[in-house]
Amino acid sequence: MAVAIYLLCAVTALCCAFLLLRGYASSRSRLLLWSGLCFVGLTFNNVLLVLDKIVFPLVDLSMWRRGIALCALLVLLYGLIYEDE
Repeated sequence: MAVAIYLLCAVTALCCAFLLLRGYASSRSRLLLWSGLCFVGLTFNNVLLVLDKIVFPLVDLSMWRRGIALCALLVLLYGLIYEDE
């Protein structure tokens, strides 16, 4: 059951990233770009979660997951603070 939930989270984040970046391509709203890049990072985070918990259960990848999630959220935070329209 956990495998299905982890994979659904990764697929959902990937779909969000795709839709946000597609919206950026059509409207050129920079907030969509930063949000899309954040969700790309969250997708990598979820894929790493699957690798950490399912594929390589003996290897601890939690620090890598936290680092990727932090970078993804910092990208979004940068976009929210420094981008003005």
